[in-house]
Amino acid sequence: MAIPHLPQDEDGVARDDPTPHAPSDQEIIQRVVQGDIEAFEILVKLHRSLVFGVVARHVPRESIEDVAQEVMVRAYQSLAGFSGRSSFRQWLRTIAVRSCCDYWRDRQRHREIPLSTLTEDHQTWVDQLLTTQSREAFHHLVERTEAKEILDYALERIAPEDRLVLSLVHVEGLPVKEAAELLGWSVIKTKVKAHRARREMRKIIVKLIGERWSTS
Repeated sequence: MAIPHLPQDEDGVARDDPTPHAPSDQEIIQRVVQGDIEAFEILVKLHRSLVFGVVARHVPRESIEDVAQEVMVRAYQSLAGFSGRSSFRQWLRTIAVRSCCDYWRDRQRHREIPLSTLTEDHQTWVDQLLTTQSREAFHHLVERTEAKEILDYALERIAPEDRLVLSLVHVEGLPVKEAAELLGWSVIKTKVKAHRARREMRKIIVKLIGERWSTS
């Protein structure tokens, strides 16, 4: 089946089409499962902004549309197994999060980010962070673009699952229970993985700062 293109606004984020009298998700799902393949397009239109919203928080901008399309393909292929125990939106959101994890798993297999990708601007940021004495100056440095890029650099170097749990729990601020449901993990596993991921991120950044300090 050809999944319909998910249109975007100029900012690159998909928008839902207004559908004043749309049937319920369950009714549409039933139609698709019974063979009305075209009815799946209704689900795509109703929930594309949800999918794009999740994906946009976890993958680079240039990959958002491809990953979002993959989410909808997976949803269509798995639709017969949708039990209805959770809402369709929650089920779809889970697929989106796990698709993002698969994206980073595949990217990590095929790409190694060298230290040389950090520019002089990043190195200057590290130097300034090490030498600043003012609390106000410190917070200003943390808010700069270089800070985000160094965090992105560190995220590229941890396991895909660690990256996702770190983003869900520590960046998006989701409750551990909700993050666990999205990832398909137990609450205990999610807590442990989130803690270890945060610790691993810190080690990478401290090592980066240490390497920069030793060469200065």
